[in-house]
Amino acid sequence: MILSMTQDERNKLYVARCLLDGKMTISEAAETLGLSERQVKRIKKGVKEHGESFVIHKNRGRKPPHALTDEVRKLVVNLKKSEKYSKANFSHFQELLEEFESISLSKPSVYRILVANGLTSPKKHSKVKRHKRRKRKPQRGMLVIIDASPHAWFFNNEECSLHGAVDDATGEILALFFMRNECLEGHYQVMKTVISNNGVPLAVYADRHTIFRSPKSDKLSLEEELNGKKVKATQFGRAMAELGINLIWAKSAQAKGRIERLWETLQSRLPVELNIAGITTMEEANAFLATFINKYNEKFAVEPKDPQPAFRKLEDNINLDYILCTKETRQIDRGSAFSYGGVYYRVICNGKTMPIAPKAKITVLKSPQFGLKVQYGSSIYDIEILEQLPPKDIAPGQPRQPRKPVKPAENHPWRTKTTTFPITIYDESDREILDALFSSRLAWR
Repeated sequence: MILSMTQDERNKLYVARCLLDGKMTISEAAETLGLSERQVKRIKKGVKEHGESFVIHKNRGRKPPHALTDEVRKLVVNLKKSEKYSKANFSHFQELLEEFESISLSKPSVYRILVANGLTSPKKHSKVKRHKRRKRKPQRGMLVIIDASPHAWFFNNEECSLHGAVDDATGEILALFFMRNECLEGHYQVMKTVISNNGVPLAVYADRHTIFRSPKSDKLSLEEELNGKKVKATQFGRAMAELGINLIWAKSAQAKGRIERLWETLQSRLPVELNIAGITTMEEANAFLATFINKYNEKFAVEPKDPQPAFRKLEDNINLDYILCTKETRQIDRGSAFSYGGVYYRVICNGKTMPIAPKAKITVLKSPQFGLKVQYGSSIYDIEILEQLPPKDIAPGQPRQPRKPVKPAENHPWRTKTTTFPITIYDESDREILDALFSSRLAWR
């Protein structure tokens, strides 16, 4: 009996025996055990009436009615070892059990079951270094953080880039989009979703990738900057300027830590969700992301300090596709034609050639959404491909008569072989005048 007791229970039994033998007083026993005198009297009476088993807890050896059965524990372990849930961390696995397997368990229960069976979480929580965090913006839309994360998002280990945007005030995901690599089109798709669903934000926070910031910006000297010299904006920077969005460049990854922590969370959760849904391609994943974003925001998004959003509505007369595209300047040649990418095009309007003066400047718009279009002034026009540049126009009218040669007269100066000039003779008075003009002594009298 004593062998099955804990050390605390053995101490209580020893003190109870001392009390029964008269070797210790009630106050001394209470001080020794750290209990009240009332509890010591109860232990003494119980040992005297029921024996040594009184100090043992009555629930020992009994299974609580709400305890998990061995079948449930075994099922949880087998599900975690399956390919479907093997890469899910313990916290995410607990949510998936409730969502897909109808097994409602607390996170500590799942953790104890898995750890007891020698399983470890794929995501370990390292010791966090305490640092002062930047305060969140008070309103939604005051600051949107954008970035892209290359990762093996599918279980086939093929790497691709997930472009995303997160709101600084709430931490909610505003948009996600898969592309093969981080590119301008991926960030354009993210911004289009953000603006279409919420409105135009006040500012966008991005890193110093060449998509957002020209590499020539660091090559300007202080003197050039003071003289007002500026580097041409990137296509993304130009689009943000047209939308009236302030583009801010982060100087380090830690500066945009909220979206960096988002990537850490998504790299742990999203591949498992895609695998459960049976998604293996980027096209299917992009269609699935809207559902995932809603579920993520319901769990992790926080309420802003000011409920009034800072997003502003996009004007109705603005076509977002004509801004979120690549724009390049070209010069019109004859016949409203121009060259782009080694191919000749003609500007047309309603199927007819749009008359544009030669050497006029136009803007070529390029996007996967609409292909190629031309902006001239404030209007957008279609184009058609030409095999070659149109020939020069010939003015209408009668052809010119051939010009007859003209022969000069016999006495024409051109026909004179030698030219004689009259000899000028100066008299004395003229020479005195010349001496006065050319002689410094006489000139300054």
